[in-house]
Amino acid sequence: MATVELSFSALPVHVRTARLIVTAVARRSGVAETLLDEVRLAVGEACSRAVEAHRRHCPDEPVRLELSGADRRFEVIVSDTVPGDDPAGGIPSFEDADEFEYGLSEGTAELGLAVIAGLADDVEIAATPKGVQIRMSWPAEAEASI
Repeated sequence: MATVELSFSALPVHVRTARLIVTAVARRSGVAETLLDEVRLAVGEACSRAVEAHRRHCPDEPVRLELSGADRRFEVIVSDTVPGDDPAGGIPSFEDADEFEYGLSEGTAELGLAVIAGLADDVEIAATPKGVQIRMSWPAEAEASI
């Protein structure tokens, strides 16, 4: 199964483009039409969080997405290059979200992660010395064809 990789400048206007591309790839990967709005919204939240972090700490670095489909799952990984507070790179909990959200207003970070958790079928967040990754996945009806 192929992986689609996408990088974009840390500008809010590019979040919409990322959502459109992810939706098209999700559709082609067999994600049910009824789930596409959830995919679009969750990816938009994750990309917006990454863009805001980059704008504050590394505006010249791109935000990265990886899209893949395998084993009847569609997976999206949104990665930034702003290191988390934990030098060992532990996985933060949703309760600890504000600790690695790079100065976003209080409650905003946790709310965004809660929205993602409510929209995606499966979510994992990893803060490492290289950056933060949000991995989300949804069921795909058919074997992926991207």
